[in-house]
Amino acid sequence: MTDESAAAVGRVWSTPAGVNLGPLELIADGGARNYVLQIGEKRFHGFVVRKGEAVFGYVDRCPHAGLPLAQQLDHYLTPDGGLITCSWHGAVFTVEEGACVGGPCVGAKLTPWPVQAQEGRIYTA
Repeated sequence: MTDESAAAVGRVWSTPAGVNLGPLELIADGGARNYVLQIGEKRFHGFVVRKGEAVFGYVDRCPHAGLPLAQQLDHYLTPDGGLITCSWHGAVFTVEEGACVGGPCVGAKLTPWPVQAQEGRIYTA
C-alpha cells in the first residue's frame, strides 16, 4: 500500500503527543499490543512492545511490503519475545531500534512511534 493509497482510505502515520494509551499493565512484560487511534477523520495503526518498564512503539507497517506486521491481533513478536516479526514474509526487527536484521528487508527500519511509560501509564510522546 502506497502512502497515497493509505491516505485515500483514511490512514495517518503519526499521532499527537500526550495521548493516554492506558495502563502499562495492559501489555505483559515481554509482550506487545496493537493500538488503533482515531485522529480527526483518519486512523493511526501502531503497536507497543514492553520490556520491563520500557516501551517501544512503531507504526504497524512493514517496510518490505507496506502491510501490517501481525496477521493475528497483538502477535508482533517471535516466540521467545526477542524480536519483532512480520508474519507475512518473515522479516525480523530489533525491539529497541526497529532495525530489520533478517528477511527480505535487511537494513530497513520500522517507522518509530514515540511512546513513553510514565507513572504506570503509556503515553504518546
